[in-house]
Amino acid sequence: MELKVVASAGTLESSDIQIIIEPSTAGIEITLESTVMAQFGEAIEKVIRETLASLGVANAKVFANDKGAIDPVIKSRVQTAVYRSAQNNEFKWM
Repeated sequence: MELKVVASAGTLESSDIQIIIEPSTAGIEITLESTVMAQFGEAIEKVIRETLASLGVANAKVFANDKGAIDPVIKSRVQTAVYRSAQNNEFKWM
């Protein structure tokens, strides 16, 4: 899926994650801030990468600010941001 505009999903509330995604031409770049970085930073990044791959996103800059979100929340926020960025109204939730 091709990203067209900068888009976001999520909040900075407890147990949520804010995802800001923008088009890129240099592969996947993830900048992650998390209140649980030491314990779960790698796992959060893995969920983000897997979700992008499942949506066919090969190039994106992702800024993630995590406040303790669980995997399904991370996945849904990434999906929402991608669909918003691609300006795609044909949702295929997984």
